[in-house]
Amino acid sequence: MMNLLNKKILLVAICILITQSSFSQEIRVNTYGGYVFKDKVDSYYSSSSYYSGQIQDGARWGGGIEYVIPEIGGIEIQYLRQNTNAPTRYSDIIHSGGQLQKADFDLRLNWLMVNSTRYFPINEQLEPFAGFGLGMGIFSLTNPDTNNERSTTRFAYSFRGGINLTLSNNLAFRAQASLFSAVQSMGGSLYFGSGGTGAGLSSYSSMFQFGFDGGLVLRIPYE
Repeated sequence: MMNLLNKKILLVAICILITQSSFSQEIRVNTYGGYVFKDKVDSYYSSSSYYSGQIQDGARWGGGIEYVIPEIGGIEIQYLRQNTNAPTRYSDIIHSGGQLQKADFDLRLNWLMVNSTRYFPINEQLEPFAGFGLGMGIFSLTNPDTNNERSTTRFAYSFRGGINLTLSNNLAFRAQASLFSAVQSMGGSLYFGSGGTGAGLSSYSSMFQFGFDGGLVLRIPYE
């Protein structure tokens, strides 16, 4: 009899916890707009097959949809976009005979990430946070001198930290710093050159983009 009563009490307690948790959950629509700093990228296969360039700084924008459970954290699907250029010196024994070439490439960077975020609320107005993300970087590069275009998709990861400042019951301002990185393969993927596949190159180069973002957060209670 006592065991049955204990089970009923436990079941009621679980139902109460689930109910309270469900009332506190919410969906957040996050907007992002910010600035990304310059980043040097290079890869050397040999003295006649290499590239060395710099992804220029500039604006980045995007948005995300996040599911948040207080005291547990949030899961967000995020998209970010940056249009910039990359002045580059390169040499390719296959297409340029090993001669040094220069170009200012047009570069489009797209990040599609799944982010995990932990929130540390101080009070009703201030909500610091930290988190990381995994996903993919989709990069498109155009040589303006030849109009040749290449694109590639690479595994990406990110880290971020910042704070949400509550403006009203359903609206907050978000400020954060972030670091994005993706590993690029020169073996037939993103080719910093005049054209072709760049099959002679097999080395790797990682890009690291540090930036600051701000934006509005729309909070939608979810029951």
